[in-house]
Amino acid sequence: MPASTDTLGRLRAGQLKGIQRLDLNCGLTEFPREIFDLADSLQVLNLSGNALTSLPDDLPRLHHLRVIFGSDNRFTALPAVLGQCAQLQMVGFKANQIRSVPSDALPAQLRWLILTDNRIQALPAQMGDCAQMQKLMLAGNQLQQLPGELAQCQQLELLRISANQLRVMPPWLVDMPRLAWLACAGNPFSDSHAEAPQQAPPTAIEWRNLRFQHVLGEGASGVIYQALLTNDSNGPHPVAVKLFKGAVTSDGWPHSELAACLATATQAHPNVIPVIGPLAGHPEGTAGLVMQLIPPHFSTLAGPPSLQTCTRDVYPPDSRFSPQKIMRIALGIARATAHLHAGGLLHGDLYAHNVQCDADGVCRLGDMGAASFLPADEAVSQGLQRLEVRAFGCLLEELLAHGLQAPAATLVALRGSCLGAPAVRPLFGDILQTLNQFR
Repeated sequence: MPASTDTLGRLRAGQLKGIQRLDLNCGLTEFPREIFDLADSLQVLNLSGNALTSLPDDLPRLHHLRVIFGSDNRFTALPAVLGQCAQLQMVGFKANQIRSVPSDALPAQLRWLILTDNRIQALPAQMGDCAQMQKLMLAGNQLQQLPGELAQCQQLELLRISANQLRVMPPWLVDMPRLAWLACAGNPFSDSHAEAPQQAPPTAIEWRNLRFQHVLGEGASGVIYQALLTNDSNGPHPVAVKLFKGAVTSDGWPHSELAACLATATQAHPNVIPVIGPLAGHPEGTAGLVMQLIPPHFSTLAGPPSLQTCTRDVYPPDSRFSPQKIMRIALGIARATAHLHAGGLLHGDLYAHNVQCDADGVCRLGDMGAASFLPADEAVSQGLQRLEVRAFGCLLEELLAHGLQAPAATLVALRGSCLGAPAVRPLFGDILQTLNQFR
């Protein structure tokens, strides 16, 4: 018996009293009324992967509810009743058939809204009233513009607007005081100049020349395998191969990620995970990317944000960094990002969970899923680069918080300038000068 079906049975038998999280994925077409028996404890409700089209009008009876997931259902509108749930902070309704977002569907305490992969053409002006909003994920819709009122969301830190129909980048984006992680590829305003190849792409790697060994990991956009590349001038050697899933992800279109990755292949850098070339000849036509295999003594610097941290990465409890390691990581990531910016790329997801690092602090930046090409307009380009400077400031803040000793005044000052107002943040060239002087 599937675990989710068993959970429904236990719910109906009254055996789940006191639980704080409930996950039900068992073909539901109606909201089980027995859920209200958990009103005194339930904080997280996951109804993803069912066939629901509505939520009950008395949903606010779940007066402790902080998080609700309704992804992969059949909703055509974001349920208006959500706006009446006083404690609700996170709402996730990706991969439905949502066309409309009623203004009264937005909870007052909303911090994190996920509407990826729907059919939304417009957002209500009342989005600007979401004063606590930190994370807004809208990739894979049909938006032609964003409401100007969204600029009032001064706490907004992460925005995903890739794979829409936006013809103009909202000019106020670069002035958002806390915005640090932006994905905007796959729109008319970006594709018109962005995803046309700037240089000849690297030679494709034929499927028949790869011998797949095992799975290394899986992300939103694809699965990464270790494989053996057999016909190479260096002789047979292990590589990493990413096979794209082909559907829109939280970051945008896989083909946008592929375009950014191939751009990095023509601009190799020691602190960026090297790309060897695109995959060709997959028997089912699946797009893929062949990359250099990261040595096994490298590990991911931190885990992605949790429901509690929202926009900040989660580090292992025993993470402690020496001043030397902090400096190596900071310098390596600053070099990598400066290199990407100089090559016309915005990473879009500059996070510790996208950094591979060894015990000494030697690091490589990867995962170009949220990357986009910088516009030709120099002022706009620098404004976008300064958004990424804030992301670097957040990373530096996290590293210093896990330091073995009190941080040096120079690094504290650099952190402050990177987290400052957009107009006065340094660019990465200035950051590199500061770090090089401090070494």
